[in-house]
Amino acid sequence: MIFSFAMDTLLVIMLNQYSRSALLVGREKLHKLWNKRVIIFGIGGVGGNVVESLARFGIGSFDLVDDDLVCLTNINRQILATRKTYGRYKIDVAEERIHEINPKIIVNKHQTFYLPDKKEEFDFSSFDYVIDALDTVTAKLSIIESAKKENVPVISARGCGNRLDPTKLVLCDVFETKGDPLSKVRRRELRKRGITSLKVVASTEPPTRPDPNETEDSCLYHCVCPPNTKRKCTERRDIPGSTSFVPPVAGTLIGYQVAKDLRETKEDPNRQREDNPFVEDKKPTAHNL
Repeated sequence: MIFSFAMDTLLVIMLNQYSRSALLVGREKLHKLWNKRVIIFGIGGVGGNVVESLARFGIGSFDLVDDDLVCLTNINRQILATRKTYGRYKIDVAEERIHEINPKIIVNKHQTFYLPDKKEEFDFSSFDYVIDALDTVTAKLSIIESAKKENVPVISARGCGNRLDPTKLVLCDVFETKGDPLSKVRRRELRKRGITSLKVVASTEPPTRPDPNETEDSCLYHCVCPPNTKRKCTERRDIPGSTSFVPPVAGTLIGYQVAKDLRETKEDPNRQREDNPFVEDKKPTAHNL
């Protein structure tokens, strides 16, 4: 009986939700991720998959920044958007999903639309990694500049709209990107700020021009935003096309790069959590997971 109990306990420690990942990178490096804190600006098509991939890989603490509600037109590409979550704040849906993956993960929510005048609300030095998955250029530049100032690793999503082919996505330095007029403008702005290197996920696929016959019937002219939406689609200059392929894959690539970089960083003795992600609170069964 004692032997059986001991074996059950050993199995609970050895076989947990991170066991398959540990086979590839080792338990020690996964435990390192458990002590890391990342902040994700924008929980949409790209950011939602960053959350998903990092939560499943074992990041222990998340800060989520977004003030948007799940819209009907998000369902085609955003992992958090379903008919069930329509009209809810994306950060609330993301928090629920993270805790369904692992209830021990720490989630800090910031229900705000980030712009440069909000940067003082965030202590960038408190994060181990900064992820920019926003669309607004001024906000992206502010996030990047703030992270660089604190010597905190930062990665940025570039140009996923109006693309169809996820195999054209690459992880690279923004100063190596080609064929994207917007990236050219952003490189110039980064240089003005003294920034000469920045990890990005970008597409080498030329953007597809939206079908003008479809534009008249798009949400640019026919709003389907949930009630209480602060920035409606009809107030935007244009609406880019999107698919279920490019933004989610871009988010997964960012998650991969973040996890890879964090596995190689040094441990901070001031950020050691007492709980152990490799020990379940009780033996998992179909009834108590």
